[in-house]
Amino acid sequence: MHIHKLIQGLKKVIVSVTNDLSTDQRVDKVCCTLSNMGFDVELVGRKLPGSFPLHRSYKTHRMSLVFKKGPLFYAEYNTRLWWYLLTHRVNLLVSNDLDTLPANFVVHKIKRIPIVYDSHEFYTETPELVNRPFVQGIWLWIEKRIFPRLTDIFTVNDSIAALYEQKYGKKLFVVRNLPRKNVSVKKILPEDLGFKSGEHLIILQGAGINIQRGAEEAIQAMEFVPDAKLLIIGGGDVVDDLKKLAAERNLNGRVIFMPRKPYNELMEYTAVAEIGLTLDKDTNINYRFSLPNKLFDYINAQTPVLASPLTEIRKIVENYKVGVLIENHDPRHIADKINFMLQNNYKAKLKENLINASSVLNWEAEEEVLRSVYSKYV
Repeated sequence: MHIHKLIQGLKKVIVSVTNDLSTDQRVDKVCCTLSNMGFDVELVGRKLPGSFPLHRSYKTHRMSLVFKKGPLFYAEYNTRLWWYLLTHRVNLLVSNDLDTLPANFVVHKIKRIPIVYDSHEFYTETPELVNRPFVQGIWLWIEKRIFPRLTDIFTVNDSIAALYEQKYGKKLFVVRNLPRKNVSVKKILPEDLGFKSGEHLIILQGAGINIQRGAEEAIQAMEFVPDAKLLIIGGGDVVDDLKKLAAERNLNGRVIFMPRKPYNELMEYTAVAEIGLTLDKDTNINYRFSLPNKLFDYINAQTPVLASPLTEIRKIVENYKVGVLIENHDPRHIADKINFMLQNNYKAKLKENLINASSVLNWEAEEEVLRSVYSKYV
């Protein structure tokens, strides 16, 4: 009873996302930071057929929705979220990305409680929207009517913060999605994961393996990389197409697809790989200024990076000397870079750089910005 009264006395914050919570490392870390600051935290998302069980130190709620994607999904999600926020005790709303913002903003106005917004990308310029002007126009309409009326806004890197500032005249706080400090990656051998000793392993991981992220070219490059296997771990819009491409190129035994995995298990594969790929293309504003989570996962696992030279990625790779940049997306060029890294044992060559980078690029340093903003709401 005493503990229940204590929790009731804490400021209640409800954090909302449209994903199923299980693989969103950024939001999990934000929730833990808020919980450690003294908030009573609840994370709200959705339930999917393949959702992993959750074991979190804070409360979670996953809604089972009828629609899984498209306009009806977003309409159903925001309606359900609006009702949930309206009918539950809450002192602070945290909206992640534009697709959760309508419900949060309406409840913010109705209940007259503060709202914090965290934009994980330059949402209206994602490749899924830029070629669909009508749908893009709807999200732009929503953003233009809400964004200028927000006070505390976070985003994931300096470039995206500058874009929003230029567009809306708002100053954003930057919190990069970095791994927690000293989170040990379980040291295992390739044989423990079913691979041969001495076999070269290359990894491409991510929850959003979508169009224009270089996965197709990575597969084609494997035709010119002997004695190596490419592990593609995660999910996304183009995974089925990638499987067909691998089959067409007779690469089924050398390009291995695995479904998304719990973070700790995923990192075991990342740690045994010799190269981690992040090959997003400069085809839209969102990708041009992206800073993928997998880049820091590779660094934390001491796996050298082969990356496209996008603005924010280039800064990390060059400043910390943790990998190699490609010059174009020609599969033969990518293969040449992979072969060069394998032949020169970049895993050992860059080990010290990777260790040094992982000691600096950590969540504990980033969360000081979170604390400085959220402290006024505790």
